[in-house]
Amino acid sequence: MAEAHTIQVDIVSAEGELFSGAAVMVFAPASQGDLGIAPRHAPLLTLLKPGEVRVQTPDGQELQFYVGGGALEVQPNKVTVLADTALRAKDIEEAAALAAKQNAEEALRHRTDRITIAEAQVELARAVAQLKVLERLRKIRG
Repeated sequence: MAEAHTIQVDIVSAEGELFSGAAVMVFAPASQGDLGIAPRHAPLLTLLKPGEVRVQTPDGQELQFYVGGGALEVQPNKVTVLADTALRAKDIEEAAALAAKQNAEEALRHRTDRITIAEAQVELARAVAQLKVLERLRKIRG
């Protein structure tokens, strides 16, 4: 595929770089709704919510990543995802995500103070997003 029909994508977190390469399309969970980003997209800077970033490569593969929030910068020829936390979808541990979800739900049931409730809501959102990414990955694999 010609270079003019691709966009450079870099996905990084505090743990390091997860992906760097060409893509024909990128999908990301922006704070105001999901985004689809193609080559020559208008410049954009937005926050990310916990969810799935999907990268469609020129060879037809679709790579899935979980991000726990962060920022997304789009330039006409480059997409940069600066994630608070990030994992390749295949590396998400279902048991850990289920346990985190249950712990967050339990903390919300025993409402103690605003900070604890807010922390529990964030953890619940992250766990639910990870589980959704796993569910989607299972559907793709068939």
